Order: sequence, then structure tokens, then C-alpha cells
Amino acid sequence: MLRFLTAGESHGKALVAILEGMPAGLSLDFDAVTAELRRRQGGYGRGRRMAIESDRAEALSGVRHGKTTGGPIALMIPNKDWENWQKTMHVEAVQPPDATGSDRPVVTRPRPGHADLAGVVKYGHDDIRNVLERASARETAARVAIGALSRQLLAAVGAEIVSHVFSIGAVALPDPLAVTFEDARAIPADSPLHCVDTDLEKAMIAEIDRAREAGDTMGGAFEVIARGIPPGLGSYVQWDRKLDGRLAQALMSIPAIKAVGIGRGPGVASLPGSRIHDEILPRTGARPASGVDVTRPTNNAGGLEGGVTNGEDLRVSIYMKPIATLMKPLRSVDLTTMEESPAAIERSDVCAVPAAAVVAEAMVAFVLADALTEKFGADSVEELQTNWKAFRDRTSARFARS
Repeated sequence: MLRFLTAGESHGKALVAILEGMPAGLSLDFDAVTAELRRRQGGYGRGRRMAIESDRAEALSGVRHGKTTGGPIALMIPNKDWENWQKTMHVEAVQPPDATGSDRPVVTRPRPGHADLAGVVKYGHDDIRNVLERASARETAARVAIGALSRQLLAAVGAEIVSHVFSIGAVALPDPLAVTFEDARAIPADSPLHCVDTDLEKAMIAEIDRAREAGDTMGGAFEVIARGIPPGLGSYVQWDRKLDGRLAQALMSIPAIKAVGIGRGPGVASLPGSRIHDEILPRTGARPASGVDVTRPTNNAGGLEGGVTNGEDLRVSIYMKPIATLMKPLRSVDLTTMEESPAAIERSDVCAVPAAAVVAEAMVAFVLADALTEKFGADSVEELQTNWKAFRDRTSARFARS
């Protein structure tokens, strides 16, 4: 099984991520890691920091001659903006000199919708910057790097992951499930919002422009689709082993994500069972690579039944709230005086939905790679592939006998 930790704040020297449990012998492509990090920095509506950082991950351990060793993999992503933090910092107030005799600029006005207030209450900080820099979405660069390694493990069994944005504000595709894996994969890399409908994308851009002009921010929603995922990942035997629950937890942990749906998601609540549950029919056409030799005319379940993958495309929809930093700030309270005051203004984006989709791809990749190693547990990639092929062959043989 896999697990990872991240460390580092957005004003620190670097982000560091440690990934444990990666099988030995996997050839890693760090150019592909850099490409994923670059994707995270793109998308219409991003802020000034994206022009400063040019993220690249360096392996500090767990990799030798381009291959995993089986030991923990430590990745470091430098913060190029770190030098700027040493010279200037947004000053809201200056506390009395500390023990060293120097004044400390502090942030004292929490932003509604951010971790600012809850964080100072929980940890007892007198400077909100201790909270906001760790809670910053800058941390997700480390997740994307780990996700890029996870994708390469999934590729060893033929699995792929894509995403597409289906709404910005009130502008939305009528039926995201009508978008196929091939549709999402065919979206050009330079698409400003990574939406399959270019006309709708223009309307989404107009929504973001209106928010920018008003000093406001915009949220939206997107879908992650995984193809080639082996059936049988996850389990129904214990609540914490269900794959849909594990995916939801991982995705809800991304900053600003407020809801997650599997397959048709919230739409299942408004239709009868006869229109929701995916019928199981005898196969027509080529045998599926999954070995589960049946046909599903629909995939409302999103590739998961009972917390277990069923061989269909895995489809997860994710809903992102508007970013908490507004250029025309909401009302707040200055914690030094307890008087009403405008919330703090920090350098931020107007809309980061396409970037969040890249982070979500990474988290889905990690959860699936974790479930893959759990199901086909192995110390090396070669052993994992052998176990996976044996399972696939047994599954195909069973359905052939039937």
C-alpha cells in the first residue's frame, strides 16, 4: 500500500513530499512529472505567482539510475518565490519586538471561507500568516508530483486518467456524463479552461472576466475519468476500505473542494432506480480488457459498485467553491482590536478550476495506485504485473466458462 506526506509552506524554501510503498523497478519519467506540474500552473484566471514559479521536482531518495528502489521516495520542489519573501512581506500590523529585538509583520484580519480564523483558534497563533501559508494551495504542487509517479505505476497495468471542466459559475454542460474518455483526452493542451465545448468555454471565460472586474472570484466543477482500471479494486467488507469513500476523502482534502460525486453524483437523488442502475447484458463485440465479459449500456455508477471497481470507466465529479481571497474583500474582524475591518488581501487567483482538475487527477491516481498495490501486493513492478495478469486471466476464464 502507498502513503505520502507533504511538508513546506508557500513562503518557504521548498515543498517536500515523501511517498512510501512504491514497488521497486519502476522506470520513472521526470519530464512527465514536470509536464504535470506545468499543467497545474495553467488555466484561465490564474494569478501572478504562476509567472514566477516554474516547478520541477527533484528526487532526493528512493530512485537510482532512473528506477524506483522500493525505499521511500522523497521529492523536493523549490519555491522560486522564496527570495521575494525575504525582502518584502504584506504588512498588516507590526507586533512589539520579539526576543531577538526585531519587529514582526503579522496578518490579523481573517478571510471568510479560508482556514485563517479556524487555524489561529486551533493552534493559538497570533499571526494568521502561520495558517494561510500552510493552508495555501501551493501545497498541491507536491500532490501533483506524487500523483505523476502514481500515474506511471498505473500505466504499468494499462490505466490512464484524464479530466475536463464542465462548469464555471452558472455556465455548465447539460450532461457531463455525455463526455467520453476520448472526448476529454482530445482536449488541446493549450485549452484555456480544458472544456470539451469551445463555445461554452468562451462563455465561461466571460464569467471569469466579469468576476475579475468586480474584484470577485469564481468556482466551478470538473470530472476526472480513469480508463483501464482493473476490476476488484477497493472492497465492500469494511467501511474504510470502500474505494468511493477513499476517493471522496482524498478529493475533499484539496483546498476549496466542497463536494464530490461518483458517476451521476447528485443526480441519482432525482431519478427512479430503473433509470439509475446500470443493466448487465451479454457481451456484444470485442472482449473487454478488464476480463469482465459483459456489456453495460450505461455507466451511471461511475465504475464503482459497493465500493469496488467493476471494470467500467471510473468517473468522479468534483465541485470547487470560489477562492476565498477577494480583491474587494468581505467584512471581517481585526483580531488585535476585535473591531470590524475588511478581510486581508493576499496574492491570489480569480479562478483556479482547471488547476484544481489537475490536482484532482493526481489524487485519483494516488488512491488508485494505492488500491492497485493493495490488490496485487508486490515488492517489485514485475511481480505486480505478474499478479495482475494472473487475476485478469482467471477473470476472463471464469466468464468464458459461464
